[in-house]
Parts: sequence; C-alpha cells; structure tokens
Amino acid sequence: MVQFHLANVMYSLILYFPLFSAVSAGLFGRQLGEKGAGILTTTCIFLTCCLSYFALYENGLCGTAAYVHLWTWMDVGLFNVSFGLMFDSVTSIMLIVVTTVSTLVHLYSTGYMAGDPHVPRFMSYLSLFTFFMLILVTADNLLQLFIGWEGVGLCSYLLINFWYTRIQANKSAIKAMVINRIGDVGLALAMFVCFDVFKSLDFNTIFAMVPTMVDAPFFLLGYEFNAITTIAILLFVGAVGKSAQLGLHGWLPDAMEGPTPVSALIHAATMVKLKKVLQEYFWL
Repeated sequence: MVQFHLANVMYSLILYFPLFSAVSAGLFGRQLGEKGAGILTTTCIFLTCCLSYFALYENGLCGTAAYVHLWTWMDVGLFNVSFGLMFDSVTSIMLIVVTTVSTLVHLYSTGYMAGDPHVPRFMSYLSLFTFFMLILVTADNLLQLFIGWEGVGLCSYLLINFWYTRIQANKSAIKAMVINRIGDVGLALAMFVCFDVFKSLDFNTIFAMVPTMVDAPFFLLGYEFNAITTIAILLFVGAVGKSAQLGLHGWLPDAMEGPTPVSALIHAATMVKLKKVLQEYFWL
C-alpha cells in the first residue's frame, strides 16, 4: 500500500513540478530575479524529466499501466468526469519527448534571454506551456485533454506575443489564436458526438465500447452518419488545426515572431499534439 501511494505521488509530481515552476516565477519573479527564475524553472522541469524517464521504465519497459484518480470534477446525471492521470507506454514515450525538449529549451533560454528585463515572465510562460502539454498527454478523458489543448493554445499566444510592443508580434499571436480555433471546433464536436454515442468521455469506457458500436448511427439534421467515422474525422480535423498541417499551417511560421526558444518549443508541441490525437484516432 505504501508503494502504491508513493507511485501516485511520483506520477502526480510530473504535473505539479511545472505548475509550481510557472506559478513561482510568475508571482515572485521580482524577488527571484533573472538568475533565480532561470534556475528554479529549469530545475523543476529537469526533475519532471527525470520522473518521466522513470515512468517510461515502469510503463514502457515493464509493461505496467498506471492510473491516478485525483478528484471527481463533474457529476451531473449521466455526465461524470473525473480529473485523473493515465500512464501507458504511449503516454510515457510522449512524456519523454515533452520533458526532454522542454528541459533543453529552458536551459537554452537562461542564456538566450540574458539581459531581458522580463525573463521571469518568459520562464513562467515556458513552464506553463509545459504543464498544459503534460495535462494533454496524460489526460484520461476527452474533457481533460481539451483543457490541455486550450491551455497550450493560450500559452502559444502569450509566448508569440511576448514582445508585445511589436505590432507584428501582436498580429502573429492573433493569427495563431484564430486559426487554432478551427481545429478546436473539430475536437469539441468530437467530444459532443462521443458523449452522445457512448454516454461517456472517459477513454477506457469509449475504447471498451468501440467494438460493439462499429455500425452505430449518428443523426444530424435528418441525415444518418456512421458514429465512429464521424468521431475519427472530427478528431483528425482537430489534429490538422493544432499541429499546423497543410491547409491550417499558416500560423506556425509566424511563431518565429516570439523569441527563438518559443518557436522551438511550439514546433515540438505541434508534433506531440498530432501524435496524441492520432493515437485516439487509430484506437477508435
């Protein structure tokens, strides 16, 4: 029992370290100073990276999946959503990608942004970006995934527009936000269809029911569609928008308006989001 609780703490710290880093640098940046904010945020993300490699050993190499139930979020009639973390082999691999790239970006940023008067705010944004990416990849239900999805979009806007006195940075950030809304609509509609068909947004419930719902119909405006196909297409639309695939890619080059570490982290994040949604797409 003690080992079980220690495992829960370890998995939870993968999310709590980046959140603590973002809040500390954001609220106490003046007290920490440029070097203090850089050391604190980089250390927290590095510790998260170390825990992610341990999770990869347990979930990937040892083949054991882990689920951490944090709290019940919504419980209204048939609509029950909990806030929990799901760690399997695919999630652990994506954790390695996120935390390793983010650690290197944080480390590089301490030197690249040296002398900028707003380094603590920048490091706070980077840590918050990492936190929302981890929320996205460890989510055990679609609504929690959507929170991470939107959080990453918010952080992209803040980071691209970091030098907010530049008009072009303002335009690029707004462009990224508007184009991303198209993909967000696809993901939101996929959530609605999932709940209508499966009466749940929990991944384990949905995946368990898919074999029995292969030919399930979905009705919209008097027309009949295959529910599974509809959900898969909508998830794919979400992936196309958020990962800047052909047709909705115009915002990604404009990410260069932010500091160089921003574009590096955003480009890595687009691939993470694409892999996460395609994972759900192929499982469906």
